[in-house]
Amino acid sequence: MAAESTTASRLPRALARRVGQSVPTALTRYRVMAWIVGVLLIALVLVAVPLKYLGGIDGPVSVIGTLHGWLYFVFFLTACDLALRARWTLKGTVLVLVAGTVPILSFVAERIATRKTRAGERV
Repeated sequence: MAAESTTASRLPRALARRVGQSVPTALTRYRVMAWIVGVLLIALVLVAVPLKYLGGIDGPVSVIGTLHGWLYFVFFLTACDLALRARWTLKGTVLVLVAGTVPILSFVAERIATRKTRAGERV
């Protein structure tokens, strides 16, 4: 009996098709959240924190910091959703999630993850 043909990820084709469903929409959600979280983190670090410590104005840190925290949670969920749908490795998933906590690195990680996901490679 001939073995069932498999994809590069060693999944049967029918299962691979089910696993890969909605990857483009999940990728779009992830990209939007990566950019939002990245911009908010830069605003927090470059604007709000200096205002707090140099100008004594606490408001921007509390507002932007809280907003960034809640939206990072949404980013976390969208990245995990994409990781499951696109079958990312655990290492790649953790690196992408950690990149969301480092200013500017979220943009780099988003670009790499987008390129590899669109190419069908595992992150």
